Amino acid sequence: MLRRGGAIVASVRNEFRSFNRLAARDTATALVATLTQAKLVRINQATQELEPWLAESWTTTPDLRHATLKLRQNVQFSDGHPFTADDVVFTFDAAYDEQAGGAIGDALRVAGRKLKVTAPDPYTVEIAFPNEFAPGVALLDNVPILPRHKLGAALEAGQFAKAWGVSTPVSEIVGLGPFVLSQYVPGQRLVLDRNPRYFRKAADGTALPYLDRITIEVIADQNTELLRLEAGQLDAMSSEIAPEAYAGMKRAAEAGRVRLLDLGVGYNANAFWFNLKPGAFAGDPRAPWLQSDELRRAISMAVDRKLFADTVFLGAAVPVYGPETTANKQWYWPDLPKTPYDPAASKQLLASIGLMDRNGDGLLEDARNGPVRFTLLTQKGRPELERGGVVIRDELKKIGITLDLVTVDANAVMQGFLSGNFEAVYFSVDKTNLDPALNPDLWFSFGTAHVWNMRQATPATDWERRIDQLMAQQTATADVTERRRLYNEVQKIFAEHVPILYFAAPRIYVAVSSRLLNLTPAVSRPQVLWAADTLAVTQ
Repeated sequence: MLRRGGAIVASVRNEFRSFNRLAARDTATALVATLTQAKLVRINQATQELEPWLAESWTTTPDLRHATLKLRQNVQFSDGHPFTADDVVFTFDAAYDEQAGGAIGDALRVAGRKLKVTAPDPYTVEIAFPNEFAPGVALLDNVPILPRHKLGAALEAGQFAKAWGVSTPVSEIVGLGPFVLSQYVPGQRLVLDRNPRYFRKAADGTALPYLDRITIEVIADQNTELLRLEAGQLDAMSSEIAPEAYAGMKRAAEAGRVRLLDLGVGYNANAFWFNLKPGAFAGDPRAPWLQSDELRRAISMAVDRKLFADTVFLGAAVPVYGPETTANKQWYWPDLPKTPYDPAASKQLLASIGLMDRNGDGLLEDARNGPVRFTLLTQKGRPELERGGVVIRDELKKIGITLDLVTVDANAVMQGFLSGNFEAVYFSVDKTNLDPALNPDLWFSFGTAHVWNMRQATPATDWERRIDQLMAQQTATADVTERRRLYNEVQKIFAEHVPILYFAAPRIYVAVSSRLLNLTPAVSRPQVLWAADTLAVTQ
C-alpha cells in the first residue's frame, strides 16, 4: 500500500521565465505546466500510448478530418470553478493569438493552418482539422487547458503574453493539474501543494496525488544537485545526470543512498546550427560562406563523432547523423546517409567555396583574405554542452577554422537565437513528440522551433519548401508505411542541407532518492516528474 502524504524536493537548473505555458517554451515553464495543468489527452511518456485525461473518450471520422471529444463531468479548477468545453475553446483561442506569445500555437497547426475548435455543449468539444491528419487527437497532448474565468480578460485586452508572469501572486494561478503553486522565491525555489480538487483517482479509487507537496529548487550547477541528492536533501532532478557523475552515483546507489536508473539511448541529441535567416549578416563579408550548405557539410565531416561521444559523454553515447536516434523505433531510418569522418574531404569542400589557407599559417582565409572565423553560443553550467563546444572548436581548428566559444546562461542562449542575434548555437532542441507530424514547429518553415530561420512567411529555400510539402503529405496520410517513406525523404533532404548538425546522443541515466516510490521513468525530460501525481514516498 502506497503512503499518502509526504513531500519531496526536486530541482531545475534554469530560472522560471513564466507560469504561462502558452507564453513561454522554456523547460522550467513547461515543468510548471506539467505539475499544475492538465490536458484533454496525454501521451504516456513511458509507453508512448495515448490516454484519456480531461477527455474521457473521443471518436474520429474515417476521413481523418473531424474528432469529437466527451469531457469528464464535475471536474473543477483548483479554485473550485467548474471546467467546461468553454475553457478548451478559450485555450485554443489564446494559443493561436498572435499577441499571446505563440509558444505552442504553431505546434497546433496542420499544414500551417489552425484547427477549428467548437463547443456544442458544456461537455463536448468538436475539432475540425483543416485537412486529413493522421495523428488525430494525439496533437492535443501539446495543450494544457487554461481557465477562461482567470485569463479571458487578459486575452481580450491583448495582454495574454504578460499574464501569469513570475511576478504574479501565486494565489492567482489556478489549474486542473495535481498541484497548485503556494510560494515562489525568485531565483531560489517554487513550492507546490496538493490540489484537493484534482480529478484523477488511483486504481483503488482513492484521490491523487499521493504527495502533499513538491518543492522545486533552482540549482544551476549539477555538482551541487548531486551532492544534495546524496546527502538526502534532494529527491529528484528535472533532467538526467551528466556522464561524469555516473561513477559517483553508481557508488552511491550501491551504498543505498540513491537509486540509479538506466533508461537507454535518448530520443534527442544536442544540436548545432547557424543563423540562416536571409539578411542576418547584411554587410558582413562572411555572409556568403557563413550561410552556405558547404560549410555545414564540411563541419559535419570534420567532427569525429566517435571521439565526440567518448569525450563529451565519456563513452556513454552513440554517434548520430540526423534528427532521429535509434530510441525512436518507429521513425528512425537506418539507411539515412551517414557523413564520414574525413578532414581531408572537408578541406577540399571548403576550398570549393574559396576557403583555403592562403598565407601558410594553418588557418583558412576567404576570398578577401579575411579569417574563416565565427562565434558559437552555448550554455554554461551544462558540462555536456560546454565539452561539446570545446570538441567542435578543437576539431574545426584542425581544418583551419577558428571558432570563438561563448558560454552564457540558458535564458541568454534562448534570447540570442529567438531574437536572431547569433552566428551559431550549440544547444538542446528537444522534439516534443516522437511522431514527426506532432512537431510542426520544428519541421515546417513557419515554425517557432525551426531554429535556423524561424517563423518564415514563405519558405526561404526550395529545400525547405519541399520539406513543407512532404510533411503536409506525411501528416495527411493514414498509411503508416507511406508516412515512413515520406519522412525518410524529409530526413534525406535534411541530411543534404544540414540546417542542424547532430553528433552524438547520450544514454540517459537518472538518479533519484531511495525514498521515492511508484516511479514511471521516461527517456524524455522531466524523466520522473512527468508523472508526479502517482509518485509516493516511503513511510
